[in-house]
Amino acid sequence: MLTELLLMYLIAIGAGLLGALVGIGGGIIVVPALTLIFNIPVHYAIAASLISVIATSVAGANRYVEQEITNLKLGMFLEIFTTTGALIGAFLALILHGWILSVIFGALVFVMAFYSFKNREEKTNNSGIDYEPAENALLNFEDTFYDKAEKKAVEYRVSHPVKGGFISMLAGIGSGLLGIGGGIIKVSVMNGYMKVPMKVAVATSKFMIGVTAAASAVLYFLNGAVNSFIVAPVALGTITGATLGSIFMNRIPTKYIKIIFIVVAGYLSVRMIIRGLSIGLNLM
Repeated sequence: MLTELLLMYLIAIGAGLLGALVGIGGGIIVVPALTLIFNIPVHYAIAASLISVIATSVAGANRYVEQEITNLKLGMFLEIFTTTGALIGAFLALILHGWILSVIFGALVFVMAFYSFKNREEKTNNSGIDYEPAENALLNFEDTFYDKAEKKAVEYRVSHPVKGGFISMLAGIGSGLLGIGGGIIKVSVMNGYMKVPMKVAVATSKFMIGVTAAASAVLYFLNGAVNSFIVAPVALGTITGATLGSIFMNRIPTKYIKIIFIVVAGYLSVRMIIRGLSIGLNLM
């Protein structure tokens, strides 16, 4: 038992570290690890992941705000959509079979990994690029941050904030449905569709995921899916990892952050799809 708890803690450190680097809650590692390695029912794994997402958001988001990377205005705007989605997702998760959740989890993460691969070149809106003036007249999320790795200030303008908000609602559904915090979707949408710099997308996602996860975690708690023996090592580990990751993220070149995101997401998505189909088809 002690060995298992220690292993959960170490895995959670890795999940928190990765989450801080790429703006996700660590759920894409926590959920597969708990189900694939420890054979924990997926609903309990999702609940533990959501609690860890809240912990890692608190641990990592503050440092990004202090470094003035996070776009607070954009984050609070998108949170309206993602919180609504989180409540919908949690309700659906509690009525679906575990193997269906595994397949949905894997498919969703795979799509996001593929989309990030297609948009792996950094594309942002600056003063020389046209964007939607009518939409941004009321919702102007233009901002600047200092990239320590590139040693320069980066100016950007956010495209399609309203459309991006509705797409980000999927992140909330993914959070409640799969326990992933929705960061993997938020980062992809902000960077690939809304033309937000990768590091800003990571920091802003980190700022948002705790609130998104908290909205759906309440429903899991009320349904008895929160197990303290699972949650404790996972939450402590993700806090440790997130603290370390938030220190180094702005010092790492963007292209390496994207590569890490794509490789990890792609691998885990395939594993979860295979596991879900194996259980559903009675192959396990």
